[in-house]
Amino acid sequence: MLERVTLKIVERSDPGSRFPLQGARDQDVGSNSIQSYSISPRNEYFSVDFGSQIKGKKYVELILEKPFDREEKAEMDFSLIAVDGGYPPRSGTTQIHIVILDVNDNAPMFSQELYVGQVLENAPEGSVVLRVVATDRDAGVNGDIFYQFSQAADQSHSAFVIDSMSGEIKLTKPLDFEAAENHELSVQATDGGGLSAICRVLVEVVDVNDNAPEVMVSSFSSPLPEDALPGTVVALFTVRDRDSDSNGKISCALEDQLSFSLRPAYKNYFELVTLSALDREEKARYILTVTAADAGSPPLTTTQTFTVDISDVNDNAPVFNQTLYTMYVHENNVPTVLAGAVSAADADVGPNAKVTYSLVPAHPTEQPPCPCISVNSENGDVFVLRPLDYEQVRQIEVLVSATDSGSPPLSANVTVRLVVVDENDNAPLVLYPSQESSLPSNELVPVSAEAGYLITKVVAVDADSGQNSWLSYHLMKATAPGLFVVSARSGEVRLRRSVTEGDAVKQKLIILVRDNGRPPLSSTAVMSALLLSDFSDMRLPQSNLDTEDEGGSLRIYLIISLVFVSLLFLVSTAAFIVCRVCKRKELKDGHVLYGASNLQSSLADAAAAGTLPRSYCYEINLTTGSGNSEFKFLKPILPNLPPQQSEEKV
Repeated sequence: MLERVTLKIVERSDPGSRFPLQGARDQDVGSNSIQSYSISPRNEYFSVDFGSQIKGKKYVELILEKPFDREEKAEMDFSLIAVDGGYPPRSGTTQIHIVILDVNDNAPMFSQELYVGQVLENAPEGSVVLRVVATDRDAGVNGDIFYQFSQAADQSHSAFVIDSMSGEIKLTKPLDFEAAENHELSVQATDGGGLSAICRVLVEVVDVNDNAPEVMVSSFSSPLPEDALPGTVVALFTVRDRDSDSNGKISCALEDQLSFSLRPAYKNYFELVTLSALDREEKARYILTVTAADAGSPPLTTTQTFTVDISDVNDNAPVFNQTLYTMYVHENNVPTVLAGAVSAADADVGPNAKVTYSLVPAHPTEQPPCPCISVNSENGDVFVLRPLDYEQVRQIEVLVSATDSGSPPLSANVTVRLVVVDENDNAPLVLYPSQESSLPSNELVPVSAEAGYLITKVVAVDADSGQNSWLSYHLMKATAPGLFVVSARSGEVRLRRSVTEGDAVKQKLIILVRDNGRPPLSSTAVMSALLLSDFSDMRLPQSNLDTEDEGGSLRIYLIISLVFVSLLFLVSTAAFIVCRVCKRKELKDGHVLYGASNLQSSLADAAAAGTLPRSYCYEINLTTGSGNSEFKFLKPILPNLPPQQSEEKV
């Protein structure tokens, strides 16, 4: 059995160091005893020294020829062979096991000089960023490595922490790419012997689309006049996104607008401009929403609202709510009566919409409007200043102007038609039989007339209109009420029954003519009817009338007429005689006697003097339906004259 000898040698021991061994024993003596030692296999680190010490003791030592490096070779095995001097020689072998003891002669070494790690900026706390690895060739305590940040002073404020044993670098709080895009760290690895090494760690923060675009308004104009030209700049703003790459690329859009648009200015600047003409009356306020969106996934957006008020410009004339106003006022109105009102609206606002009313001529060359009508300049009330008479004026038309207070002012005109409403202020007027004479009208009725015989017709008019002029006729009073009947609509007076002997010759009738107004007005027509058996014999009726009514108007009228005619006849006859006598005297005195022309001139002179020859006769006729008698000249009866005179006819 071979012996095994273990030697522990510290690495880095100096060359020449000796390590004694227990020598081999050989019972032979002399040359047969042990003569030499050798190493097998031979190596570069050891040699063997064999010799005698003082007092003759033998020794065996291993001599270190070259320093050991434990990191290269931690153990070594070889055989030490002892050989005697006999023949054949004999040998003995001992196994040598060399254990190299470690010395902290190696500092830790990182696998990389620069570690680069990436981490999302929204990574949660405790996330592992990366792991640094350092190695130490030493063993035991000398090879134990501890990690730490070399900038220990800033560690309390750092967002990272390192595991001292594993070398893992972790987050202590979320990172912000916008605050710092990368972080540079120094990591120190220290072994148990105090040796250390340092490496750099670069932590790159990976951007996450966690920032919405920002809209910053540089200028904004509101209100905006409605007459602003297309292309007018309303607002100037810039956009930015703190994210990077596609997360920071921004696009802007204007939502659902036809009157405005976005126009790029420069870099990230945009202009909000008008696209078309504005009209405050259609829309007085625009709420414009600009949306800025990045290109991230998912994209983030930001909206900016611009409230643009449109200021008014006097571009709208007043508009009346009617194209023609018709107002009604009753005649005989009280002064300053309210007939109605006109109303005009202006689509503008403020002073541009304040409307005033006035009366204007229909044409510039016309006279001022009717002074009987006035309009309130503030509210458009139309007043009638004086009483009106329907029978004089039926309607009045005036032109009313509505003018706003803009600059320049705008106006509109409308026609106001004032219709005078009739009032029942006129009683019926009887035209026939005439009521102006003091004597009533006389109508002749034959006693042989039967029922329904038309005696006369009462004719009346009413100056009013409408139902105020609808007339009805009523028999109020009659000498024989049952003898006559009056048509309520036509005013015809007829016999209700046949005439009897008991009926008086003269019948007096009072007829009421009434209108249909409220209240109704009325007039009366008085007439007389003479019941005669023969119209040619006027004496009987006249004598009967005298006995019935001594103051009858017909008798008085006839008497006056006969007296007047008689006087006229006498005067004419006397004048004619005088003229004849004068003419004859002139002939006797040698003057020329004229023929037919003299007679004609004589008649003309007599007519001029109011006298007529005796040979003229007259006829008196009373016409039916007339209250007055009419005289008719008949053809004169000429006397026997000389031939030259008989040819002349009047």
